[in-house]
Amino acid sequence: MRVGEAVRRAADRLAASSSASPEAEARMLVCHVLGIEPGRLLLAPDLDGAQLEALDQAVARRAAGEPLQHVTGVAWFRTTSLRVGPGVFVPRPETETMTGWCLEHLQPGQRVVELCAGSGAISKALAVEGEGYEQWAVEVSPDAVSYALGNLADTDVRVVEADMADALYELDGTVDLVVVNPPYVPLEAWESVPTDVRDHDPEVAVFSGQDGLDAMRVVTDVAARLLRPDGLLAAEHAEVQHESVVELFARHGAYDTVRDHPDLVGRWRFVTARRRG
Repeated sequence: MRVGEAVRRAADRLAASSSASPEAEARMLVCHVLGIEPGRLLLAPDLDGAQLEALDQAVARRAAGEPLQHVTGVAWFRTTSLRVGPGVFVPRPETETMTGWCLEHLQPGQRVVELCAGSGAISKALAVEGEGYEQWAVEVSPDAVSYALGNLADTDVRVVEADMADALYELDGTVDLVVVNPPYVPLEAWESVPTDVRDHDPEVAVFSGQDGLDAMRVVTDVAARLLRPDGLLAAEHAEVQHESVVELFARHGAYDTVRDHPDLVGRWRFVTARRRG
């Protein structure tokens, strides 16, 4: 079967399911089956019988609600790809803007700590696009750590399996940037969370207490001890937490220059702050 026909057939099946982007997902699944990068799809050969069977199976998994990234085993983040699957949070495009902010504010050789690192997406993007930073990635989940170790194996990032509250005391007061995409969904919002997130991303990476800010409160204290004077923090949050997160950092006492920033589609998405000198 020709590639275009295979994509159209897959897209039709996905459109009848829960997919919000059936054509884009169909192209990704065809690339996955063919073992090619998305940019080579137009030049790809016809699919043989075994490949069509594999595509049908992949489409069925996605149509049943399994995340696209679990079906393919790959998530793209900025300029790099990561291995993902059950047990680790799938990185989202909205986090790319915060990562770009970090790259804009870092200098070569500076010291960076990522908390709640998950798959290591932010750390890998900084390592690949940055200029020789000293990097640590902290993650509490053993399952997620296994993914991070694989994804960061070809970098100099040091992966630390630990609760962020107790991690890296040896770096206290010396870190130039702390970046974190913590869990921030309130437990009371469980029913409203998309099923591909609620049923497949690990709960520890999604939910964080009744107001969604339990992990962020820990972040305020951990970053305060890790950062050097004038060191920077960047932390992702939900759009509805725009005011509460800014207030949390402004009220803490260790920070000034607290600012909130929008993501790629203009939703309030991450807060930045500077450690008082």
